[in-house]
Amino acid sequence: MAERNQAKAEALYGLLDSSDGFYRGRAAAEDRSLMNVVFHLPSEALEKQFLQEAEESGFYGLEGHRSCGGIRASLYNAVTMESVLALSKFMDEFRATTTS
Repeated sequence: MAERNQAKAEALYGLLDSSDGFYRGRAAAEDRSLMNVVFHLPSEALEKQFLQEAEESGFYGLEGHRSCGGIRASLYNAVTMESVLALSKFMDEFRATTTS
């Protein structure tokens, strides 16, 4: 399970790190969680649009904590690598359509 969780986190953090700052992780690399990947987009308006389009695409529960906002993707044990890759694909497409 530890190896699976590490691979899921690496996939999602890799996407954040390669987004040229579009997706901005909140934690320093050495402090990143394997269970909750927390990040922001360039503006609150884009975060709202992201959450709306994500839900329309079948991704639920991505809202960040009420005290700090942003986006939170939980990668608990029941979340499959296929689900993480599907979210990553959605995030790539969202970024491409909003920055072009």
